Amino acid sequence: MSYVDAKELTKDYLIRGIDNRIWLFTKREKTQELVKIPLLPKTWEILEKYLDSPENAINGKILPICSNQKTNEYIREIAEFYSIRKHLTFHVARHTFATTVMLTNGVPIETVSKLLGHTKLSTTQIYARVIDTKIS
Repeated sequence: MSYVDAKELTKDYLIRGIDNRIWLFTKREKTQELVKIPLLPKTWEILEKYLDSPENAINGKILPICSNQKTNEYIREIAEFYSIRKHLTFHVARHTFATTVMLTNGVPIETVSKLLGHTKLSTTQIYARVIDTKIS
């Protein structure tokens, strides 16, 4: 997810899918593209921790996300703690998930494109070229 989509996440976006698991049905802020994401068990476990928090009851949002800048600061602190030298941001995490978790594990590029909420496959193909560069 993008930062803004994660920040705006509410209970209304959590739907039981055809497989009887919880899915995230949302529209991307940037493209207004409908995105349907099956939640992995670990993701659901994390979301459940926040669903009934007092803060959620006040603002209706699920995740206690601060500003993008502050969130990126926290991400960089974690990277530093684990001696990760790459400049990490929320957006880099989204990109890394698309390339290292999905594309390199054989998820079809059309599926990755849908999950990322891209309106054009050519946008997602940029991610695939990154993998080709790494392979070569």
